[in-house]
Amino acid sequence: MSPFPLLRLHGVVLCEVFKSLSIGEKIKLSLSSKKVSIQINMARLYSQKVIVDLDCSKQKIEVRSENDGDAFDIFICPDFGKTLSSNTQQVSIALTCYTLRVTSNREEIKTFWKNNQKEGYISVIRHLLKMFQCRISTYSDLFQPTISMLFDLQAEFKMLYIRPKGSEDENLLWNKISSNLELVECLISYSSVVPDFRPVFNSWPQEISIWCSDWFTLDSLLACPCTTITLYHSHLENKDLDEVLKKWTSGGFPNLERLEIYSQNFKNNGTTILGMNFRELHGIVIQTDDGFKTAIIKLGPDSIQMSVFPFQ
Repeated sequence: MSPFPLLRLHGVVLCEVFKSLSIGEKIKLSLSSKKVSIQINMARLYSQKVIVDLDCSKQKIEVRSENDGDAFDIFICPDFGKTLSSNTQQVSIALTCYTLRVTSNREEIKTFWKNNQKEGYISVIRHLLKMFQCRISTYSDLFQPTISMLFDLQAEFKMLYIRPKGSEDENLLWNKISSNLELVECLISYSSVVPDFRPVFNSWPQEISIWCSDWFTLDSLLACPCTTITLYHSHLENKDLDEVLKKWTSGGFPNLERLEIYSQNFKNNGTTILGMNFRELHGIVIQTDDGFKTAIIKLGPDSIQMSVFPFQ
């Protein structure tokens, strides 16, 4: 068959062609030539909304649809000049200002970078942000330049995992993140190795989950506007919980849907919470003073969970 003159199609028709492609087909096609890549980028607003999972431990970027029905993997590999197997397709492309080799099969591509794999991650992510409406997700520590670049580009995050170790670069990065957390759906922080870690929140994500949350004080919690709040290894006590629940019943925490706090300081020690001992809270239903919301409280070993529902 003779080559199909794809770029001669009318713009509206070409956009429909791009919309019909799978994620992998669109990525491979975008790497075939600069002209095709420009046309795909122009159709971005009509393209799939995707989640971009960054996994540096596996040197992989997974691009998947929001319903997980379509996914494609891009591997960021060092280029050692090895001979490739005969059953792979190989092309050389220019991505931004870097030249790389790509091997491809039906489900994934491998990109080979001669200079710096970190630059490979950044270049590929930039390429994807031009193609799709992306939300970023990462479950492992990322090197600082990548996250910094994503916030510079105002990229949205489905999930952002941070594990501060107290370096000056990380403190500078946190200052940038803390002012842009409205871009983050769920922030997960693990900071047990930094006993003096006391971040200041200049904005908030939709959801927050903090491990080793001894630094997240009562004042921090009372100021938190998130829909879901999870605190592990907290130092909060009965009197703190009493203040939190009283604030909720009086109309505070207007966005709250779920609260979980794990603290060994929750005890039946005579300090009451809403007039009850800690263990008496299990299974009770409380209501806001205006009657618009109810919450169910459940207790676990050294923990409390509160789920909020509109009153019916």
